[in-house]
Amino acid sequence: MHTAVDERPLIRCDQHGVATLTLNRPGQFNALSEEVLKTLNGELSRLAHDSTVRCVVIAAEGRAFCAGHDLKQMRATRDKAYYQQLFSLCGDVMQRIVELPLPVIARVQGIATAAGCQLV
Repeated sequence: MHTAVDERPLIRCDQHGVATLTLNRPGQFNALSEEVLKTLNGELSRLAHDSTVRCVVIAAEGRAFCAGHDLKQMRATRDKAYYQQLFSLCGDVMQRIVELPLPVIARVQGIATAAGCQLV
């Protein structure tokens, strides 16, 4: 389990065959930074091959589920190649969720907008 000072952008907790992936950027309304997307993609990939897991829950810390892409991070990098890579990564995450051979549940509280809504 984690504490309130845990600064990892995504926390995985497995219990009784349920893997819970918790977005952990409550101060940014759990906006999807490049780091969050890469971590989420990796965890989903590992879960696809984990025979001990029967279900995946995507959850979030704080009062918002996910505000979508991290617009501050995107504004800081105005390079077309960066945007293409970021949106491709986001598409990979969403496709991985669709193709995961396990049920995926979104435990939503508060807002879920843009790419955050796609997680639902």
